Amino acid sequence: MNIPRSLWVQVKSHPLGAIIVAIAPIFFASSTIRHALFQSSAWDLAIFDQAVYLISQGQSPISSLMGFHILGDHAAFLLYPLALLYKIYPDVHWLLALQALALAFGALPTWYLSLEAGLKKAQALAMAAVYLLYPLVFNINLFDFHPEVLALPGILAAVLAARVGAIGWFCVWIVLVLSCKAVLALTVAAMGLWLLVFEKRRLCGAIALFSGIAWFIIATGFIIPFFGGELATIGRHLSRYQHLGNSFSEIVKNLLFQPGLLIKSLFSLANLEYLVLLLSPLIWGLYPQHLTPLIGAIPALAMNLLADDLTQKNLVHQYSLPVLPFLLLAVIASLAAGRGWLRSRVIIIWSLVAFLALAKYGYFGSIYLNSLDTWKATRVAIAQIQTSGGVLTTHNIAPHLAHRSLIKFTNADAPPTDLNQFEYILLNLRHPGWKSSRELAENLLNKLQKNRNFKLKSQQDDVYLFIQNNRS
Repeated sequence: MNIPRSLWVQVKSHPLGAIIVAIAPIFFASSTIRHALFQSSAWDLAIFDQAVYLISQGQSPISSLMGFHILGDHAAFLLYPLALLYKIYPDVHWLLALQALALAFGALPTWYLSLEAGLKKAQALAMAAVYLLYPLVFNINLFDFHPEVLALPGILAAVLAARVGAIGWFCVWIVLVLSCKAVLALTVAAMGLWLLVFEKRRLCGAIALFSGIAWFIIATGFIIPFFGGELATIGRHLSRYQHLGNSFSEIVKNLLFQPGLLIKSLFSLANLEYLVLLLSPLIWGLYPQHLTPLIGAIPALAMNLLADDLTQKNLVHQYSLPVLPFLLLAVIASLAAGRGWLRSRVIIIWSLVAFLALAKYGYFGSIYLNSLDTWKATRVAIAQIQTSGGVLTTHNIAPHLAHRSLIKFTNADAPPTDLNQFEYILLNLRHPGWKSSRELAENLLNKLQKNRNFKLKSQQDDVYLFIQNNRS
């Protein structure tokens, strides 16, 4: 990338690289410890781990958890090159490590963008700290793995490439972002509009605008329906907007011709709380005159505000990630114009306070320890699952057993009808997991005890492992 030599000299003389090298292992250790404590989840870590594993084995990545091909989920083609890592050694920690590295790496383009905008070294360092301390960055690192996390530094790097005229690198970063998740095409298109109209980067803006619109049409109109069918297009993607309509076209029509429905969806206490959480870590640097970068955030922000699912309105899940790069760009623009009512040191202190208030590090001393009483028994049971046969288990144990074509978790909304399809059934009566219950677990236990096809292989601390007789 054609970064001016003066910027390289400034970066080379500053310990930002050392900071990133220190932060990435902290992120990785945090997600690894959470996983080791059986706090990761089938939805979503096991979904992606299973898909990448199957791709690495030359098998079709049909998700047994979702019931369709992984490309029918979000058309995340990035999972295919990630499978090369599993060819070296198949392990879910590859995904956790990549995510930690990508999140830490986002500080680098933030630093470059700050210097390119004319900020002083101290201000650029402060902005890198603002990024790393933004609560969502730490929180999403804990919440399993999501391909779109890798798009976060990609968006920042794409803007940097556009500003310095590195067209080739711009295209590379755009392809990376689009390959992470289909809906990010709307973010790319909105970013292209901003680059075209407000940044006067006409070529890059046109590339992003065209490619974003084209990929959204291709992915949602052809790829996702082809690989996922109606279950993927309706059940997964539009279920959170059913109060607005039953199809994409109906939702658009209702929003255009029923303004009352739009107002009711946008103006709510949940949305107010969400905006306060989203903006408070950066409110000191947001000025109306410098908010044009937020054009790129409009698609993701609109989807979060219109959704009736509260997981899209917090700083824990991944849905706000496409908003963050443009919030940072708006703050950088304000500082470059001499605005912002905090100095560099105070900016870092403000960010640290926001991190301490909103980051979920406290989970390691509370909810992440809630199944510690069965940890040893669960490890003993898992060690006895030595083949790639189908497994039925809890939502939290599933990510440890996803390297197989059949993995499901106990779900009270959809209890298993044919237990004989599984070679192993691993239950935890004390901690039955998300969407399950002790009643369901006990019911399954009773059925298995009466089922002559299964025998009890392990029993300890209310953790039961059953294996088919002809498999033992």
